[in-house]
Amino acid sequence: MASAPYPFTAVVGMSDMRLSLLLNALSPAIGGVLVRGEKGTAKSTIVRGLTALMPLIDVVPGCRFACAPADPDPGCPDGPHETGASEDRPTRMVELPVGASEDRLVGALDIERALAEGVKAFEPGLLAAAHRGILYVDEVNLLHDHLVDVLLDAAAMGASYVEREGVSVRHAARFLLVGTMNPEEGELRPQLLDRFGLTVEVAASRDPEQRVDVVRRRLAYDDDPAGFAARWAGEERELRERIATARELLPQVRLGDKALRQIAATCAAFEVDGMRADIVMARTASALAAWAGRTEVLPEDVRQAALLALPHRRRRAPFDAPGLDEDKLDQVLEESGGQDPEGDDDPEPEGPDGGPDGPDGGPEGGPGGGPGGLPPQECGPQEQSGDAPRPEVPQQQEPERPARSEESERAPEGEPATSGPAPEQAAVGATEPFRTRRLDVPGLGEGADGRRSRARTAHGRTTGARRPQGALGKLHLAATVQAAAPHQWARGRSGPGLLVRRDDLREAVREGREGNLVLFVVDASGSMAARKRMGAIKGAVLSLLLDAYQRRDKIGMITFRGSGAELALPPTSSVEAGAARLAQLPTGGRTPLAEGLLRAHEVLRVERMRDPSRRPLLVVVTDGRATGASAARSAGGGGRATGGPLRRAHRAAGLLAAQGTASVVVDCEAGPVRLGLAGELARELGGTAVTLDELRADSVSALVRTVQGRPVRGGSADRGRDRLDRHNRKAA
Repeated sequence: MASAPYPFTAVVGMSDMRLSLLLNALSPAIGGVLVRGEKGTAKSTIVRGLTALMPLIDVVPGCRFACAPADPDPGCPDGPHETGASEDRPTRMVELPVGASEDRLVGALDIERALAEGVKAFEPGLLAAAHRGILYVDEVNLLHDHLVDVLLDAAAMGASYVEREGVSVRHAARFLLVGTMNPEEGELRPQLLDRFGLTVEVAASRDPEQRVDVVRRRLAYDDDPAGFAARWAGEERELRERIATARELLPQVRLGDKALRQIAATCAAFEVDGMRADIVMARTASALAAWAGRTEVLPEDVRQAALLALPHRRRRAPFDAPGLDEDKLDQVLEESGGQDPEGDDDPEPEGPDGGPDGPDGGPEGGPGGGPGGLPPQECGPQEQSGDAPRPEVPQQQEPERPARSEESERAPEGEPATSGPAPEQAAVGATEPFRTRRLDVPGLGEGADGRRSRARTAHGRTTGARRPQGALGKLHLAATVQAAAPHQWARGRSGPGLLVRRDDLREAVREGREGNLVLFVVDASGSMAARKRMGAIKGAVLSLLLDAYQRRDKIGMITFRGSGAELALPPTSSVEAGAARLAQLPTGGRTPLAEGLLRAHEVLRVERMRDPSRRPLLVVVTDGRATGASAARSAGGGGRATGGPLRRAHRAAGLLAAQGTASVVVDCEAGPVRLGLAGELARELGGTAVTLDELRADSVSALVRTVQGRPVRGGSADRGRDRLDRHNRKAA
């Protein structure tokens, strides 16, 4: 027997999140909630507790698709329905697992019966179960792309379509979409992000008293779930009744021209795309008024609606942190809040801090004393919300300071330009990112769906047929007919239908694109530390990070300088985290290239065990120089260094090449005299060397480059080897 869910009203704090969920409960047209926050902040607990507060819905008895008796779906697969019959049942919350198959989400057709008997035997999926209820996706940012596409289609059309080789089934699918995510694990696609009506940021409280209250309640619930739920039954009942009252009041709420002008001006001022933000803000402001027991939308309702509906829509680039400038918001609302043409000249009530909230954090005039009018017993100190600080990627370089010339930075292998290591310099801002050429892994993979390298996937162009491996996926009709045709006489076929057996079925083999693990190994040593030069290098890495974001890759970052290498970012789907680490990267010191490559070898070894189907792409950003303590000691005696650090780096590169790791070296060498050491490194890695200019997609001098497991002949690698040979002959 399942235990009672944790009561919604027993959750401590999280007032913005609770308010957003309650607004959607009384006005599902708002479009759902996206909850962003760190792990362990009760995101899932609160969402599951909402189900108990939702009102009962009337359905047609026996309908698997929850058709409303007053307005049944004319295309319902279980229809047509008789008029008059109805029954009440609780609102359902359906959870969509991150690893679900497409058939589990949309439903499955029995292809064998469809071909042999001509009937539509359809098993409904999660979208059918969620119709007129809640569809909850935990870790929504980790959802596979093909499931995201299905969700987008269903959310846009309010219906789900299942197509299998000419057999089609359609059913209604209108649901409240609620998603939770940890931003550290990656961001959402912009299309899906825009489908969420509201968004909130949550974080664990730093108030010791509130944390004690959280632990005390949780332990009491774990000891006796039923008894704990019974103690909160009164508060749950009051909140449920308040939702019902607000639902009845909502049609009477008046959204005046003044409020509409404020909504339109706010959306225009924050440059949100499209008109969905305006509509969501209007619905949210009306719901806030109804929740507060009013029939008139006030300026504070518009302000609160903007704080909930706009932060995730004003992102202008993938690395921009979501959020809203509240000072700018107040200024826009004040400038656009002139007298209403119909005489609506209500003053804006202000709280003691000059904002629109009353002393207890809730809209004035609304019942209850907590944020958003929540009952005071369930409200703790407000948690961190959308204004939590987030690292941003600097878009402009810092003012240039005097620096050593590039000639003084460069020295032959093993010969430091100065008597000591280069001093550490502060982090330099990146130049403006640009569109890069696609670098992909050779061969055919079988990793997660993405947009980088060729792979066998569930979607893409059909390249062949095979016997089903498990449940039948996409049917290959021609191959199935060809397999069944020779057996028709033996099976006693006498009519027009084709006699098909399970062994005859063939599924399509498809080829699409996969996402890879892109591991960056970035040289942050003194030889790269000229400010203009490092800014350009960071701009190139930032551009590659942006490309990885768009191609659905996982990324990791290793930096090396001084005496060793550091795993600055373990492999993750959060490209934003990589951009933040890059922005804070200092430079200076020696160039332990071998240590950086050896660290990359170890990271890839561990990742192969964790996710063997995801193929890696190694991107080394360096000028190819290598120095170390041994080289410094050799040079200190007045003799020429032996070149040991460079040989160690090449041996480390050989280890990566022996594993078959696809690699590309971004050659950052600059100046009129170039040694071509990056090209030598690319040859040892069995990969390709490209210059910063060749990395640009719009570069006239660049060709389309694919990582083929061998250096590009006639390019910078060969020219660099010629210069290196000449340099070594002169030195001898």
